[in-house]
Amino acid sequence: MIAFRDFALRRGGRLLLAGVDAALHDGWKVGVAGRNGSGKSSLFAAILGQVEADAGALEVPAGLRIASVAQETPALPDAAIDYVLGGDIELAAALAAEAAAEARGDHAAVAAAHLRIDALNGYDGRARAGRLLHGLGFKSADHERPVAEFSGGWRGRLNLARALMAPSDLLLLDEPTNHLDLDAVLWLEQWLRRYPRTLMVISHDREFLDGTVDHVLHLEQEGARLYAGNYSDFERQRAERLHQRQAAHAREQAERAHLQAFVDRFRAKASKARQAQSRVKRLERLAGTEAVRAERGFEFQFPLPERVPQSMLQLEHVDAGYRSSHVPLEEAARGVEQGIRILRDVRFSVQAGDRIGLLGPNGAGKSTLVRTLVGELPVLAGERHAHKDVAIGYFAQHTVENLRAGDSAYDHLRDLAPGAAPQALRDWLGKWHFAGDRAFEPVDGFSGGERARLALSLIAWRKPNVLVLDEPTNHLDLDMRGALADALNDYPGALVLVAHDRHLLGLVCDSFWRVADGRIEPFDGDLDDYARWLRGRGSDSAERPDATPRTLDPRERRRQAAAERGRGQALRKRLGKIEARVATIDAELAQLQARLADPEIYAGATAALAGIGREQNALHGEKAALEAEWMEDYAALEGIVA
Repeated sequence: MIAFRDFALRRGGRLLLAGVDAALHDGWKVGVAGRNGSGKSSLFAAILGQVEADAGALEVPAGLRIASVAQETPALPDAAIDYVLGGDIELAAALAAEAAAEARGDHAAVAAAHLRIDALNGYDGRARAGRLLHGLGFKSADHERPVAEFSGGWRGRLNLARALMAPSDLLLLDEPTNHLDLDAVLWLEQWLRRYPRTLMVISHDREFLDGTVDHVLHLEQEGARLYAGNYSDFERQRAERLHQRQAAHAREQAERAHLQAFVDRFRAKASKARQAQSRVKRLERLAGTEAVRAERGFEFQFPLPERVPQSMLQLEHVDAGYRSSHVPLEEAARGVEQGIRILRDVRFSVQAGDRIGLLGPNGAGKSTLVRTLVGELPVLAGERHAHKDVAIGYFAQHTVENLRAGDSAYDHLRDLAPGAAPQALRDWLGKWHFAGDRAFEPVDGFSGGERARLALSLIAWRKPNVLVLDEPTNHLDLDMRGALADALNDYPGALVLVAHDRHLLGLVCDSFWRVADGRIEPFDGDLDDYARWLRGRGSDSAERPDATPRTLDPRERRRQAAAERGRGQALRKRLGKIEARVATIDAELAQLQARLADPEIYAGATAALAGIGREQNALHGEKAALEAEWMEDYAALEGIVA
């Protein structure tokens, strides 16, 4: 158990946390929530022993194995898979000892190393590292590439894989979904559901939190409060608590006013002096509840476009990819050759009012499609058509990084609109929370969220009639993501969106297109359907025994048909059992959720809450495993029927 006892923490001269009392039990999966700057990352640093508590105590069990993601990766010559395997320090040392012993011909040392590797279950270590790399979007050819050849975003994925490889009792993940695509996020969510020990994760992806955590530690106004349940449960419980607190404050204020009015009226009257004095004492005994201090939310809007043509952009039988002069350095390093075609025969159009979400596995070509659509990449074949009045607002994955160092927000906007009045520029930036002197500060000191907000403000200034956004949420916190969703829902133009944030995709997109295997086609389903498709994708490509080339006699054919029918019946029976068990699990989870909704449970001992958390964790893990098994069996059954 990790315990905070009247814990307080400062960074510099600023008080981040004070009076924190909370206990996190083994096996809990805890989401750490709060606005940027509330102290989430500093809390992780305290758990890692990198900073000391300013007051109180932080109790971490002796010998607790803690895994976390390194912030930087040196430009190492090591192969990617070896770097990930190095996350298991003991196993990596045993493998190195084995290699050294074999090199010097020391058979006794080799035997000792073998025993050590076997004790660590290390003979499948390389395979486990490979599965982690695959799940996070690395191709097989990437496994042996030197770490130094990967860009910063891909090195971040290597660090994540290395942390997941490490045997741990506590796993700390700070924004693990940043720079992951939706497919990798879905894979990571499944992996974390199966993680058997304690997890603490900071994330601004509410769907990811809903799918992985069973408790939320919310940091707010220099304090922290622990809630049972996932992120949606936390929001409901917090809203109810704030409502009750505000109601109690209102009742107390009304009572204060009534008592004070009596005292003011009758204090001077001898006949009422005793009653007045009694009411003064009651005033002194009132608890003094505080009014709810609502955090200021961020809001913005995209201006109305001047024109919205009906047919905006079309790709007709387009082959999309890179010519020799357009291959990015990273793509070249990852094996993208000159003139390579990523997508073939693309037929895609954007009409007025369209709200399209692009889905697809990592590296399938979503960004290539987007860059071709906006005209940044020339088509390799076919035709691209754009209406003469189309005005594209394009947020690329590199947009935030391309803001000019040393220039201010005002400088960026002035260069975009050199003829605009200075006050108009300042007013515009003020709407995006770059008010006063902040508008003139260099962007070098801006956080990632502030830089992303500035980039969106520059796009909005142009009054685009079609927005093409490629992973706009990477640096945004939950409040800003909510504001973006509201702004996109009110936006009257067309939208094409690539994002790993399922909540945003589900809120603002009306249709989805899937990019996979060099093709793009409409996806008939929602994001849950896409997640199921993705989990079953490997099963769809599973090898089936080929038909025997020789001619079979009728009896052999009947035997094979009977065997297939028997196998199909067995699969249907297993599918029925899985579905029945999943229904039972859903009912049990609903019962646990009903218990968590009872306010009385929070007044008792924490053991009851801990027990519910462990039950939820176990049931969610069992359900995830059953769903994966169902997909495999269903794919096998479809193969028989086909």
